Amino acid sequence: MSRRYFVKTIYFSLQGEGHQTGRPAVFCRFAGCNLWNGREESRGDAICRFCDTDFVGVDGPGGGEYASPEEVVDQADALWPPDSEDAGAKPFVVCTGGEPLLQLDDRLVAAFHARGWEVAVETNGTRPCPEGVDWVCVSPKAGAPLVIDSGDELKLVYPQEDADPADFASLDFPRFFLQPMDGPDLERNTQAALDYCLAHPQWRLSLQTHKLLGIP
Repeated sequence: MSRRYFVKTIYFSLQGEGHQTGRPAVFCRFAGCNLWNGREESRGDAICRFCDTDFVGVDGPGGGEYASPEEVVDQADALWPPDSEDAGAKPFVVCTGGEPLLQLDDRLVAAFHARGWEVAVETNGTRPCPEGVDWVCVSPKAGAPLVIDSGDELKLVYPQEDADPADFASLDFPRFFLQPMDGPDLERNTQAALDYCLAHPQWRLSLQTHKLLGIP
C-alpha cells in the first residue's frame, strides 16, 4: 500500500527568511517532528526547546491526510497563481515542518517535478534527503546528529547553547545565515547575531521578515 502524507497546512505566501527571502512560494508544512512532539508540556524534555511552529495534527488550511503524492501536488497547484509561468515564474514549493524529511520522499519529489515545480526543503538535517530536491536549507539544532552536511544554505538559529557557528563553518554549503532566536530575548539575540556576522563575514543575517510583515 502507498504511504500517506500527514500535512498540517498548505498555503501560499512569500518566503520570509534565508536566501530566498521575498520569493513567492507554496508552503507544505508536514505534521510531526523528531526533535519535539509539539506539545507544550513536553517542551522541557525536547531536543529543540525553542520551536515556535505549530506542526501538530492536520487541521490547518489545506491540511489533511493525503493518500497519494498527486493529491498533495493537486492542492499546491490550486494555490499557485494561474499563468505565472508565462511570466517566467516557475512554481516553487517549500517543504517544511516540523521535520519534513520524516515524510518527504522520492515519489512526492517526482510528482512535483512532473508538474513543473521547483522543490525546496527546510530541515533540521537529521534525516537523509531524497534525491532531486532542488534547494536544501539545513537548520542544525544543538544536541541533534547532523547527517546532511552539504546543501544550498545553512541557517543557524542563534544563539544556541552548544551550537557554535564555528562548528558548522567548514561544512559544504555556499551560504551561511544566522537567524536570531525569536522569543522574549529577540532584541538581544538580534544584536548578538548582527555582531557575529560583522566579525565573521562568512555569515549573513537572516531575519524572519514574514513576522515583521504579519503574513503567514
